[in-house]
Amino acid sequence: MKQVRKRLGDLLIESGLITEEQLQQALKEKEAGQKLGDVLLKHGYITEQQLIEALEFQLGIPHISLYRYPFDQNIMNLVPKEMAKRNLLIPLKKDGDQLFVAMADPMDFNAIDDLRLSTGFRIEPAIASKDDILRAISKYYDLNDGVKDILNDIVENEETAAVPAGDDDSPVVQLVNQILQTAVQQRASDIHLDPQETSFIVRYRVDGILRTERVLPKHMQNVLTARIKIMANLDITEHRIPLDGRIKIDLDFHPVDIRVSTLPTIYGEKIVLRILDLTSAINDIRQLDFNKLNLQRFSQLIQRPNGIVLITGPTGSGKSSTLYAALNHLNSEQVNIITIEDPVEYQLEGINQIQVNNSVGMTFGKGLRAILRQDPNIIMVGEIRDKETAEIAVRASLTGHLVLSTLHTNDALGTITRLIDMGVEPFLVAASLSGVVSQRLVRKVCRDCAEEQEPTKREAEIFARRGMKVEKIMRGRGCGNCNMTGYKGRMAIQELLVINDHIRRGIMNGEPLSKLREYAVHHKTIFLLDDGLLKVKQGFTTTEEILRVALAE
Repeated sequence: MKQVRKRLGDLLIESGLITEEQLQQALKEKEAGQKLGDVLLKHGYITEQQLIEALEFQLGIPHISLYRYPFDQNIMNLVPKEMAKRNLLIPLKKDGDQLFVAMADPMDFNAIDDLRLSTGFRIEPAIASKDDILRAISKYYDLNDGVKDILNDIVENEETAAVPAGDDDSPVVQLVNQILQTAVQQRASDIHLDPQETSFIVRYRVDGILRTERVLPKHMQNVLTARIKIMANLDITEHRIPLDGRIKIDLDFHPVDIRVSTLPTIYGEKIVLRILDLTSAINDIRQLDFNKLNLQRFSQLIQRPNGIVLITGPTGSGKSSTLYAALNHLNSEQVNIITIEDPVEYQLEGINQIQVNNSVGMTFGKGLRAILRQDPNIIMVGEIRDKETAEIAVRASLTGHLVLSTLHTNDALGTITRLIDMGVEPFLVAASLSGVVSQRLVRKVCRDCAEEQEPTKREAEIFARRGMKVEKIMRGRGCGNCNMTGYKGRMAIQELLVINDHIRRGIMNGEPLSKLREYAVHHKTIFLLDDGLLKVKQGFTTTEEILRVALAE
């Protein structure tokens, strides 16, 4: 086995995919029984597709994409679901006495022997990615089984099926868990359950884009809605008003926190589940995709003993992730960090977190006043929503506290105007504000199907207008790993404005934004569009993505 692993390492080096140093590092970290490929994947040295292609070349076993593969549903019964999940494999087709099977690890000879003995067929393995296989198992085993069971339940006894049982074996409970599990596997940020006139649609938001996962029969709507409400401790008899709740659940030993929101529509309640995957929280500011200059400036801003640092952008632009990474960076036993949030998204060790509760009068303003009496060094306010919160935050920063918060504005300079419009005096804004990060999330080009292309004439013009030149850009042609979109994963683009003396004077003198912008340009501020185009130049994303989120001026 060791010899094969060594050959795989050599093969990857020869292909130019990894360096000798990376191989040695991976071999050093590899635990007994762990595969070299898995260690290389964990470090991001190679992608799963590159590993599959190397194995295909090394072992002479074909690799296959399961996206839109014409599965024969009848042969699913040959391989039990537990076996498929445990060994990461799925049957594809049978031909005479041969059974073709897609496997994440085609060298798992024990699994192949078990399959041969249990089915009586000769096993012909093909390689597929782990994600691809899990997605297919979820689609063809889990959800279909769950749907069939619930439909049978409803047909047999409509009365008892209307409110799902609490036991873990009931089909409704299993189906809801499978919908959640598939969403986590596909790295979805939200699940939308949309009631229509004749159907009930499940949609996932993956990398910021919504897509339909499956269409369920209309009469499953009530049981699924009731089950989710029970999980979120909501009133299942209340259908007329919007409700908010929370679910904490372990999926495959994976802690997941889910925010639940219901909304009455003409066809029933629409439910949106926001998934907070507690294991994927960003803990390090170096993982925030800042370019070198911005990372250095951001680190200096949050190391200051006082002042306000604001993170701005629309909903779903990763503001909370940036805030939490900053808090993690600052977290030590020498400082007292207190946060007030609505709601608390991620729980951080060693940090005092307060939840806003308007029903008992615990507002941002009231919580902030209480925090100031708790001898804090650093205060994080989930969002500055009104004049009261803004004024207390300003006062806190002027009395020697570092205040971190978020605000909904389109760019960094617009934040200054927004605070003044809220009713904060310009001289207070100038005195208290240290810096503003404006950010957006863009989709990353899928590393597995990325290919170099010539920039179009329009792209070359956009780059030229910003004083840049571009030779080549990367685009994904679409593959099974990215659901044929050409994109996989997301990254942030940022604009970081440091409030220096020039800008301070400009704010106090009421100078127009155009003048403040000149000061910012003079101070080498990298604007949102420029940061995005630099990342296109580096091959991380596409011009279309940048223009989608950052308007060209």
